[in-house]
Amino acid sequence: MTHPEDHSATGPTRRTLLAIAGIAGVGVVAGCSSGQDVGSAVDSATSSAKEAVKQAIDKATIPVGGGKIFPDQKVVVTQPKAGEFKAFTAVCTHQGCIVSKVENGVITCGSPCGHGSEYDAATGQVKVGPAPSPLAEKKVTISTDGITVS
Repeated sequence: MTHPEDHSATGPTRRTLLAIAGIAGVGVVAGCSSGQDVGSAVDSATSSAKEAVKQAIDKATIPVGGGKIFPDQKVVVTQPKAGEFKAFTAVCTHQGCIVSKVENGVITCGSPCGHGSEYDAATGQVKVGPAPSPLAEKKVTISTDGITVS
């Protein structure tokens, strides 16, 4: 059981993401002023942000019949049935936008693409086009700490 002040099991916190952004900013400033490779500082910060999705996600934050989108990690985690968790890439296969919502068993791509492609939240399969192919499934591991995606 997590406590309200214990955010370690809910995925990346705003503080963690701001710290990563701060590191990237410092790396860019340092790189510009000293001629160091700016790309490596940005790559390092990006890797840290993507690593955050491997932290345990609190199962209680993923609604049954719905899901949660992690745009920075480009992942969507769903719970089609109670206790059944799935994860997919959050990148729409039509125009490459990040999907915008998950509800009633459907993952929808809305703004900014606005084309309305829909995917099955249990399988990632296309329900309504114009998306040409399903969302790629990710590996989900469930433990007492929560859900991790790889």
